[in-house]
Amino acid sequence: TFRYSTVGLERALSYTPGVGSFHAQGAGLWTMPPKGKAKAGSKGGKAAAGGDNGDKKDKGPKGGNAVKVRHILCEKHSKSMEALEKLKAGMKFNEVASQYSEDKARQGGDLGWMTRGSMVGPFQEAAFALSNSTTDKPIYTDPPVKTKFGYHIIMVEGKK
Repeated sequence: TFRYSTVGLERALSYTPGVGSFHAQGAGLWTMPPKGKAKAGSKGGKAAAGGDNGDKKDKGPKGGNAVKVRHILCEKHSKSMEALEKLKAGMKFNEVASQYSEDKARQGGDLGWMTRGSMVGPFQEAAFALSNSTTDKPIYTDPPVKTKFGYHIIMVEGKK
């Protein structure tokens, strides 16, 4: 990181190896994307996925900073697979959660709105990768996601 001042404005300039871009921090933010990696308005590549500049660091490839999430948490893999079978048979997500989830925090597996950084890694990755759905016709993680808490079947009701 290099620091320099121009007409009383201090900026920090850093180079990101592997990404090949310079980023200035301070008054008058500017970035220079790597050649051929991403152009303005394009999708894909490291530069478009967020990466290294300011507020965009928190946004992942699927966008948004919060998800309204429900889950079914089971300590044992076998119990989570039983719950998964009930969902596949057409049972509502909140009913399966009430019956199978070992997380007693909220009824029906509802965790409410959760922000990036407030969830454990694998859970967060899965939650932000899912599409929005309803408890009647849920889109959920299959197979269940393993974390230090157990096995989660996750569904997302909204993103913002």
